[in-house]
Amino acid sequence: MATLEKLMTLPGALAAFEFRGSGELVDHRIGHQDIIDKAVLDLLAHMCAANISIATMQARGWEALTEMHGFYPVRQFTLIGFDWSVIVSGLRREAKKSAGEAALPPFMGVVVTNESADYQATFTGLEEA
Repeated sequence: MATLEKLMTLPGALAAFEFRGSGELVDHRIGHQDIIDKAVLDLLAHMCAANISIATMQARGWEALTEMHGFYPVRQFTLIGFDWSVIVSGLRREAKKSAGEAALPPFMGVVVTNESADYQATFTGLEEA
């Protein structure tokens, strides 16, 4: 299982965090306080939760209107910024939801610098969660 400490060892990792679907920051690790702090990470967690909700609504609507499948559920996504990006995964949540479990684990995210990030390694690290 991926831990926040393990995610912090990924190339370009600035921070790793867990958050609820409501956006509440559950746990975090920050490697570069000069670039990102807890207040920014809290705001980022809320932004990611909002984006997951919007993407889910769009994916479900697209599937319902077009009868094309494979868009829902939204499992992972990346928000790319100018200097750093965030990669988020809900794979643990989807596995528990599919198994019918009521208590869902939080989403996981990693903030990475664009110049040194390895996006595939980050997705793989999140998949191990």
